[in-house]
Amino acid sequence: MNVLLLAAALSGAMAVAAGAFGAHGASGAAADWLRTGGQYQLVHAVAALVALQMGARGPGWLFVVGGLFFGGSLYAMALGGPRGVLGPVTPLGGLLLIGGWLWLAAHAVRR
Repeated sequence: MNVLLLAAALSGAMAVAAGAFGAHGASGAAADWLRTGGQYQLVHAVAALVALQMGARGPGWLFVVGGLFFGGSLYAMALGGPRGVLGPVTPLGGLLLIGGWLWLAAHAVRR
């Protein structure tokens, strides 16, 4: 079993569910957080699949974990979680996503 493939697929499913809830079941800031988190997480689930196909597992994991931190913290805040605790997790997830892109770029240069 390819754990990164499984994680990317589940990340994509989570992103679609969050985006749908943001579009149809939430309002105000919560809806915005769900849509934003879903968009970023979905894009990076696909990026993880591309990285996996390129043989770049490290960036793939950064995309999955970063998407989970970024999107997950926004989802939790949208559902009423404490902003003071969860708010700092969002940019940490963003840094992981940026790191994944930079690592993927380095992988491309080495190829």
